[in-house]
Amino acid sequence: MAEKTKGKKAQPPEKAAPKPAEKPAEKPVEKPEEKPVEKPKEKGKKPAKVKKKEKGAYTRYKVDDASGLTRLRPYCERCGPGYFMADHGDRFACGHCGFTRYKRT
Repeated sequence: MAEKTKGKKAQPPEKAAPKPAEKPAEKPVEKPEEKPVEKPKEKGKKPAKVKKKEKGAYTRYKVDDASGLTRLRPYCERCGPGYFMADHGDRFACGHCGFTRYKRT
Protein backbone atom coordinates (compact mmCIF):
# COMPACT_ATOMS: atom_id res chain seq x y z
CA MET A 1 0.00 0.00 0.00
CA ALA A 2 1.11 3.53 -0.71
CA GLU A 3 1.80 5.60 2.33
CA LYS A 4 0.13 8.96 2.64
CA THR A 5 2.13 12.01 3.67
CA LYS A 6 0.43 14.26 6.10
CA GLY A 7 -0.01 17.91 5.12
CA LYS A 8 1.80 17.67 1.76
CA LYS A 9 0.04 18.15 -1.52
CA ALA A 10 1.19 16.61 -4.72
CA GLN A 11 3.09 19.13 -6.89
CA PRO A 12 2.43 19.24 -10.61
CA PRO A 13 5.43 18.39 -12.81
CA GLU A 14 7.55 21.38 -13.93
CA LYS A 15 6.94 22.65 -17.42
CA ALA A 16 9.81 23.56 -19.71
CA ALA A 17 9.95 27.23 -20.66
CA PRO A 18 9.20 27.84 -24.33
CA LYS A 19 12.23 28.92 -26.38
CA PRO A 20 12.06 32.47 -27.74
CA ALA A 21 11.90 32.79 -31.49
CA GLU A 22 15.24 33.68 -33.07
CA LYS A 23 15.47 37.25 -34.35
CA PRO A 24 17.15 38.03 -37.65
CA ALA A 25 20.58 39.65 -37.32
CA GLU A 26 20.21 43.42 -37.14
CA LYS A 27 22.81 46.01 -37.95
CA PRO A 28 23.85 47.80 -34.74
CA VAL A 29 22.72 51.41 -34.53
CA GLU A 30 25.52 53.88 -33.73
CA LYS A 31 24.74 56.05 -30.75
CA PRO A 32 26.32 59.44 -30.19
CA GLU A 33 29.07 59.43 -27.57
CA GLU A 34 27.74 60.12 -24.11
CA LYS A 35 29.65 61.99 -21.45
CA PRO A 36 30.36 59.95 -18.34
CA VAL A 37 28.04 60.87 -15.53
CA GLU A 38 29.80 61.84 -12.30
CA LYS A 39 28.53 60.05 -9.26
CA PRO A 40 27.37 62.26 -6.40
CA LYS A 41 29.71 62.24 -3.43
CA GLU A 42 28.57 60.19 -0.50
CA LYS A 43 27.99 62.12 2.68
CA GLY A 44 29.90 61.16 5.77
CA LYS A 45 32.91 59.60 4.03
CA LYS A 46 35.96 61.88 3.91
CA PRO A 47 39.51 60.90 3.03
CA ALA A 48 41.83 60.54 5.98
CA LYS A 49 43.99 63.61 6.59
CA VAL A 50 47.72 63.11 6.85
CA LYS A 51 49.08 64.82 9.92
CA LYS A 52 52.59 66.28 9.90
CA LYS A 53 54.91 65.38 12.73
CA GLU A 54 56.23 68.32 14.69
CA LYS A 55 59.97 68.72 14.64
CA GLY A 56 61.50 68.45 18.06
CA ALA A 57 63.77 70.93 19.78
CA TYR A 58 66.81 68.87 18.76
CA THR A 59 66.52 70.33 15.23
CA ARG A 60 67.11 73.88 16.54
CA TYR A 61 70.24 73.26 18.61
CA LYS A 62 73.64 71.64 18.12
CA VAL A 63 75.36 69.91 21.02
CA ASP A 64 79.15 70.25 21.34
CA ASP A 65 81.38 68.78 24.04
CA ALA A 66 83.41 71.95 24.50
CA SER A 67 80.84 74.72 24.10
CA GLY A 68 77.63 72.88 25.05
CA LEU A 69 74.49 74.02 23.19
CA THR A 70 74.61 76.36 20.21
CA ARG A 71 71.55 77.79 18.45
CA LEU A 72 71.31 76.95 14.74
CA ARG A 73 68.76 79.68 13.91
CA PRO A 74 68.42 83.23 15.27
CA TYR A 75 65.66 84.43 17.55
CA CYS A 76 63.15 86.97 16.24
CA GLU A 77 64.19 90.58 16.94
CA ARG A 78 60.60 91.67 17.62
CA CYS A 79 59.23 88.68 19.56
CA GLY A 80 62.36 87.97 21.60
CA PRO A 81 63.89 84.75 22.91
CA GLY A 82 61.82 81.65 22.37
CA TYR A 83 60.67 82.52 18.85
CA PHE A 84 63.02 80.99 16.32
CA MET A 85 63.07 82.33 12.78
CA ALA A 86 62.56 79.98 9.84
CA ASP A 87 65.42 79.55 7.38
CA HIS A 88 64.18 80.04 3.79
CA GLY A 89 67.52 79.93 1.98
CA ASP A 90 67.86 83.64 1.14
CA ARG A 91 66.12 84.99 4.26
CA PHE A 92 65.03 84.32 7.84
CA ALA A 93 61.32 84.78 8.66
CA CYS A 94 59.37 84.78 11.91
CA GLY A 95 56.20 82.73 11.79
CA HIS A 96 54.73 84.55 14.78
CA CYS A 97 54.89 88.21 13.72
CA GLY A 98 56.01 87.98 10.08
CA PHE A 99 59.31 89.84 10.51
CA THR A 100 61.77 89.02 7.70
CA ARG A 101 65.53 89.49 7.70
CA TYR A 102 67.32 88.94 4.38
CA LYS A 103 70.69 87.18 4.24
CA ARG A 104 73.68 88.88 2.66
CA THR A 105 74.84 87.33 -0.59
